[in-house]
Amino acid sequence: MKRRQFLGLLGAAGITATLGTTAQAAAGKTFEGHPDTKGVLFDATRCIGCRKCEAGCNKVNKLPAPAKPFEDLTVLEKDRRTDEKTYTIVNKYKGSKGPVFRKFQCNHCMEPACASVCFVRAFTKEPDGSVSYDASVCVGCRYCMVACPFNIPAYEYDDPLTPKVVKCTMCHPQISSGELTAPGCVSACPKEALTYGKRDELIDIARERIRKNPERYLKHIYGEKEMGGTSWMYISGEPFSSIGLREDLGTTSVPAMTSGPLSVVPMVAALWPAFLGGVWAINKRKEKVAEEEQKAAVKAAKAATQADADAKLAKAMDGAEKDKASAIEREVKRALEEAEAARKEAEAAENTDTPEDNDGKGA
Repeated sequence: MKRRQFLGLLGAAGITATLGTTAQAAAGKTFEGHPDTKGVLFDATRCIGCRKCEAGCNKVNKLPAPAKPFEDLTVLEKDRRTDEKTYTIVNKYKGSKGPVFRKFQCNHCMEPACASVCFVRAFTKEPDGSVSYDASVCVGCRYCMVACPFNIPAYEYDDPLTPKVVKCTMCHPQISSGELTAPGCVSACPKEALTYGKRDELIDIARERIRKNPERYLKHIYGEKEMGGTSWMYISGEPFSSIGLREDLGTTSVPAMTSGPLSVVPMVAALWPAFLGGVWAINKRKEKVAEEEQKAAVKAAKAATQADADAKLAKAMDGAEKDKASAIEREVKRALEEAEAARKEAEAAENTDTPEDNDGKGA
């Protein structure tokens, strides 16, 4: 369904919603994930900031080339974030023993905030652990961008016709089709800072590394519990807040936190489609009135222009006729004057006799 068609039908949908449909709020239960769901473990102690993961992501997803080549590491001096043309980036931080690097991308939450606020269900938590996005149903409300605690989703503001919300897909399309066996960034990492596999096994791997190297790692796996858990997890030797990760999120997912308030106001969700439908209808009415007014104004302007042109033409023709009559009158008058002058001259010549002429005649 096209976006315009969707908005056009929201009015009717809203009426149906207000006539007995109860909004479904979150049940307040946590989601433990699909069986054997997968994820990625990022080890900040192994990352060297080479940007190979960025290049791998760019190639696999056929994204536009960056302003600076991936070999240019000067970009690490600035704090960057993902955008509509970049699914992942690496930032550099100052650690206690030197520079530390951290990769940014969608964390693919176990209970995604973006999916919980999307009333058209454009986001889906897939069995493989990724959070996918369906652009064909998205209406561009951008609530997902506001809801995401990691500030990841980006919007194609430069596309006026079919803008989309853009984020890391964890290479779900390529892995599902068999094109890849792991996300492009994971395969491109030369230092094995990224590990792809079953989420439970990744947690075991992280715990084992921490157990064997307590002096190297903090005793915590970021993403195991944060916001209800994420499919993308981190281990580090530096405080997570010092490498750009929020430590104030707690362990409760967004859907679980909003289940109480949403259950108290079910009609808000039910009336939302009707509200959008009303806005759409008002905008269409404004467009129609504006179009009719524009047509009337153009018609009036054409009529006024034609009348003015006709008046000017009539005036010009009248002036031309007067000028023509005056010219003819002047020519006739001059011709008469010339004829009169010629007649008088002829008469004068005939009436003039000299003495010699008279004498000649007498002889």
